[in-house]
Amino acid sequence: MSSDPMCDVLAVSSARAAFSGGFSAGGPWAIRLRGPDRLKVNAVMRGSCLLEREDGELLRLNAGDVVVSDGAKPYVLCSEPGLEPLGSGEVPLDPETRMGQIGTGGEVVCLAGHVDLSGDRSGLLRSTLPELIHVRGEADAARALRWLTEQLLEEMTRGRAGAEFASDHLAQLIFVQMLRICLTETDPQHLPASWLRALADEQLAPALRLMHDDPDHPWQLEELARAVAMSRTSFTVRFRQTVGVPPLTYLLNWRMNLAARALRQDTTPVAALARSVGYTSESAFSNAFKRVMGVAPRRYRETARAK
Repeated sequence: MSSDPMCDVLAVSSARAAFSGGFSAGGPWAIRLRGPDRLKVNAVMRGSCLLEREDGELLRLNAGDVVVSDGAKPYVLCSEPGLEPLGSGEVPLDPETRMGQIGTGGEVVCLAGHVDLSGDRSGLLRSTLPELIHVRGEADAARALRWLTEQLLEEMTRGRAGAEFASDHLAQLIFVQMLRICLTETDPQHLPASWLRALADEQLAPALRLMHDDPDHPWQLEELARAVAMSRTSFTVRFRQTVGVPPLTYLLNWRMNLAARALRQDTTPVAALARSVGYTSESAFSNAFKRVMGVAPRRYRETARAK
């Protein structure tokens, strides 16, 4: 693991982004989108449309805009409000380009994708993001995002060798760029309490990196507070307000997430795994793991391997 908490969380949560296709649309049109256990991603490549949320709120999307929904609630992309939307499965896709056609003409071109969160058992990613992220195409921070989505559209429609492989990697980069924009351009107060909000806090971020860089170290509040030049009390209060849990609770949860990943992916003995996340006693580690994950380590490994 690196001392980059974002890389760490992406690895532990096994998040995988993919663009399943897209559509062109013209005339009156509407399509309903939802992604249970997924973040839903839409990029408007040409034209403009409306995004209508369940509560009736409307959001204008223009060429270059990208939105990410947490997948909890459906939303509608449309030419105008009040139209009966198609379900996403009702739009046939060209097997070669994976693009569909809605209505008549092609005034609007939109790419559609998702980030699979089925491996994010502890909600490390889902809990960090607001219900809807909207990155405007004209924003300076969106330049790299615009280039990535343009390259993705080319890969999807030009039929070049290696297109599927390239598309998968571009999708991952698009998601990382969206997280970076959340980190650098979003008011931290608009982010849910989480590790991402702490990473956006210049004073707390070094403490977060220390815990990620050396999770087996016996960190104490005084040591972490000293590293960020804060008193123990001020550090504890600010960390809890920003992350949602006290510092040592976050460290415990992170250690257990690291252990859970290892239990799923390799055959490291539980005693050795306990030492790797800071426990000298296998029984103490097992008790902590069961308290956080709801099941003993060996049982967790057996269940994960059986899937």
